[in-house]
Amino acid sequence: MIKDRNFYKSFFAMFTVLVLQNVITLSVNLADNLMLGAYSETALSGAAAVNQIQFVYQMILLAFGEGVVVLGTQYFGKKDLDPIRKLSSIAMRFGSGAALLLFLLVTLFPEKAVAIFTTDAGIIAAGTEYLYLIRFSYFFFAVTQILLATLRSTGVVKIALGLSIQSLIINCCINFTLIYGHFGAPELGIKGAAIGTLTARILEMLTLFLFIRKKEKNLQLRFRSYKYFDRSLLGDYVRLMAPLLFVNSVWGFNNAAQNAILGHMTARAIAANSVASTLFLLVKSGAQGAAGTASFFIGRTIGEGNMDKLRSYAKTMQILFVFIGIAAGILLFLIRIPILGIYKLEPETLELANQFLLILCVVVVTMSYQMPTNSGIIKAGGATRYCMVLDLVSIWCICLPAAFLMAFVLHASPAAVIWMLNADQIFKCIPAFIKCNYCTWAYKLTRD
Repeated sequence: MIKDRNFYKSFFAMFTVLVLQNVITLSVNLADNLMLGAYSETALSGAAAVNQIQFVYQMILLAFGEGVVVLGTQYFGKKDLDPIRKLSSIAMRFGSGAALLLFLLVTLFPEKAVAIFTTDAGIIAAGTEYLYLIRFSYFFFAVTQILLATLRSTGVVKIALGLSIQSLIINCCINFTLIYGHFGAPELGIKGAAIGTLTARILEMLTLFLFIRKKEKNLQLRFRSYKYFDRSLLGDYVRLMAPLLFVNSVWGFNNAAQNAILGHMTARAIAANSVASTLFLLVKSGAQGAAGTASFFIGRTIGEGNMDKLRSYAKTMQILFVFIGIAAGILLFLIRIPILGIYKLEPETLELANQFLLILCVVVVTMSYQMPTNSGIIKAGGATRYCMVLDLVSIWCICLPAAFLMAFVLHASPAAVIWMLNADQIFKCIPAFIKCNYCTWAYKLTRD
């Protein structure tokens, strides 16, 4: 165990910022859900279906950003900043390409994109209306996420929290005004929610540009920084990022597949899962914040070349992850009833959402250990192929086939299907513990 108080002070300072950022970012989706849920259940389900597309896209962008973070933190540990700027330029090209491709796909096939997640004609119509505006946010979101990942590789995380607060305020104000038609504005329903999200994304990017121009001193990123291209770093980046992209795509499509399975089971399951999963994601922010914090400390320490400190960090952080998970499970159990009381949904839908949340109270405890250990410690050490194989086997070879069998062959209840869809968060704790404590996972990724 680390006994240096400065480590705990630094760890929890970054952890707190990352958790708050995740919570506030997800609160934007929660605000959409609450306001649309009070407006109509069809509008809520339509937005939820489109947000599954956004989730897959976000996971892909996360892989591009994680490639910068894993490599960049090691260069930051070596105090070599020029490669970080070049890595950011490479990632920006990947992110912009993904934004353009997704924009074209949903423009050409909007109804088919929404129909992946539901067969209800009303929900498809509402989702298509929402998608028509949301598609324009994809490019702004990509630029913002790549830039934030670049800054995070040098330990700069507070700006992300500030942007999340700004987006929450802007989105909520526009939603309140346009969904219901307050203050003399037209009542736009689901289209009003889309306008709020799009406006927030644009202002988010512009504010980040201003921060980088006026406040950021280490990297000194400018538009000309993104004209340069380094082939040797491209090879390093792609070798590291490709498994991350596969893992995140698998995770994104896994989440989409979960909603597709539930959405084709009962009409109420998709709305109940939207409510439960949004609240679960808020509590899950503890695990995500722990993973992001661990990734920075591990990457920087490998760059410094201090292997003794690295082993102590890994052991200490695993213990912290367990306590974070227990706290998250208790919190979710306590807040589920007050939050569910806000929604104006059918009693059967609310009861189903409560069942889902009770299951997720258990899941979040184990997730809070395995996710930061696998995605924070091990992945930051460069063992990205291990993470790829683990997710491929656990999700696509075990959980999803078993959940599909239970839903459509055995006709099990939605609650039983939720258990199976999240079972990987429990049994992945075993390989995470073995790999982190008894196997090799730390590799030097930088060039001399």
